Amino acid sequence: MILSETVEAKAKLDPENFSLANCIRALSIDAVEAANSGHPGAPMGMADAAAVLFRKHLKFDASQPDWPDRDRFVLSNGHASMLLYSLLHLTGYEAMTQEQLRNFRQWGSITAGHPEYGHTPGVETTTGPLGQGFAGAVGMAIAERRLASEFGDDLVDHHTYVFLGDGCLQEGIGQEAASLAGHLGLGKLIVLYDDNEITIDGPTSVSFSEDVLGRFTSCGWHVHRCDGHDPVAIDMAIQAAKAETDKPSIISLKTVIGFGSPNRAGSASSHGSPLGTEEAALAKTALGWSAEPFVIPPSLRQQWLDIGKRGSEARTQWESRLACRPEDVATEFNRRLKAELPQEYATALKLARHALFQQPKKIATRKASQLALEALAPALPELIGGSADLTGSNLTRVNAVDSQYTKERPGRYIGYGVREFGMAAAMNGLSVHGGFIPYGGTFLVFSDYARNAIRLSALMGIGTIYVMTHDSIGLGEDGPTHQPVEHLASLRAMPNLHTFRPADAVEALECWDIAIRSRTTPSLMALSRQDVPQLRTEVTDENLSARGAYIIRQCGQHRDLTLLATGTEVALAVEAAAALQAQGVGVTVVSMPCWDLFEQQPKAYRDEILGKAPRIAVEAAGKFGWTRYVASEEDVIGMNGFGASAPADILYQKFNITGEAIIARAKALLTN
Repeated sequence: MILSETVEAKAKLDPENFSLANCIRALSIDAVEAANSGHPGAPMGMADAAAVLFRKHLKFDASQPDWPDRDRFVLSNGHASMLLYSLLHLTGYEAMTQEQLRNFRQWGSITAGHPEYGHTPGVETTTGPLGQGFAGAVGMAIAERRLASEFGDDLVDHHTYVFLGDGCLQEGIGQEAASLAGHLGLGKLIVLYDDNEITIDGPTSVSFSEDVLGRFTSCGWHVHRCDGHDPVAIDMAIQAAKAETDKPSIISLKTVIGFGSPNRAGSASSHGSPLGTEEAALAKTALGWSAEPFVIPPSLRQQWLDIGKRGSEARTQWESRLACRPEDVATEFNRRLKAELPQEYATALKLARHALFQQPKKIATRKASQLALEALAPALPELIGGSADLTGSNLTRVNAVDSQYTKERPGRYIGYGVREFGMAAAMNGLSVHGGFIPYGGTFLVFSDYARNAIRLSALMGIGTIYVMTHDSIGLGEDGPTHQPVEHLASLRAMPNLHTFRPADAVEALECWDIAIRSRTTPSLMALSRQDVPQLRTEVTDENLSARGAYIIRQCGQHRDLTLLATGTEVALAVEAAAALQAQGVGVTVVSMPCWDLFEQQPKAYRDEILGKAPRIAVEAAGKFGWTRYVASEEDVIGMNGFGASAPADILYQKFNITGEAIIARAKALLTN
């Protein structure tokens, strides 16, 4: 079959690039057909741009996927995963075999439906939920610039490239990411926009008619537009973007989704389903491709393998530069990239613990969190903080991280603005880049905005730290819009997330210690606005919070009743226990700062802590979930609905979260 006029014309622009791009198209078609599932359209449409980027610009070495100074490539439109898997296979990533491509989307393969970090070498971050790859790439660019300022651009000098589509830009997080990147002047962030004018519902005109490049211009970006099937134009656009050092760049590539498919190119029908046997054959013929499925002609295979090796010289030169650095600098750089804690950290932690025991604090746990940061941050140069425009409320800024991250100077504190989702996703990018432990603050109620990024950090197994203050009705007068009720239960339901609700200053420090050490599990701190007494006064170096729950008070010689509580309500439970003891009731009070850590303990320990006596749970939040520890929701002193606007002490009285309520329920249980 003679090539169509459009395809033939594009092929003549750069025949070599066209042939290399066809390798991507063919493998993508084959894998989607074999799986009978997937998205062939975007890989077919963006193959030309991918070939230009990997062939001429991307700094990487396929034999060393984790080389620290490699360029990062993020496929934000993760449904186009076969584009990335094809590139990894073609350039010689050892793990990405032909067998893996044949098992696309199948059990046990590393070729999941959407790219998964830690699952597949060469995948820089998990993508799929649209826009998060883009926002994560912003975090990677933030990390590159900060790390370069610390160690020099002879060790840290790389770009972050992003492929994204209309969906990433329609999601609100896309605007958050664009605005933040422009504000910070992240000149080494380069976005290639697959402007194919197609969404799942049909043409983008159904729902999307804005001037995208005008929007990015207003956010402080360098913008460019070109034919997405013209390799020469794409190359020139990337060169211009790399030359623009003060602004991030976006290149709008006018592409045809499903490029090469005679009957489905340019339509939504090529987006999310296989082309079908007949159309796949027609597409390959139109593209001039005659090889068997999953087979790459030897000459093209060698060209791609050579592309994968091209960065080896740059890598070895980089290794030589690192080796020539003073031993202490090289050691520190490697420590940071390996996520190992410095020796000074243990000393700082011990001093902070002893200071609390020497001088107990009656403070809000958000303030206790700040004290922990003040003590630990000087020993952790990798700690990089920020807040979503709530620094004075979250208390996330301390002396050691007091330098503001700006366009002119990449400090250790990032003003994320009112962008909770963008902040959380950018912190994930900082985490996966390496060299940093990012933390960022907002109110717990706004974890809803950030939730999908929190979920991705849990899914990826990375140690992002979320500082969430104003954790209950105890925040008071701001009212029910700002008072979290269902949030703790929702967050505790998420796999691989440490949800901490510390009871006092000692637990707050312990929870920070756990979070800092947890490099494969994210942590979320639920912290109070109101003051609480320090309940832990006995000197010990053991981190009791690391067990998730422990006995904090034993009132009486025997156990007639167990009170389970978290956060500010632990003090309330202790008061009620003392009152019950005066009435002859033996009460054990258990503080439960982290449920999932408690569930990880041996059964014998859990049985010992929970005991066999009747139990009551106390928490100024929704009751849902507590019945795993108590017999009935009637045994939970908590919230049945939303809060209200009033001073905190009034709210606790009105919603019956009081010592009197605990005592009344205890008597009802003990007399039955």
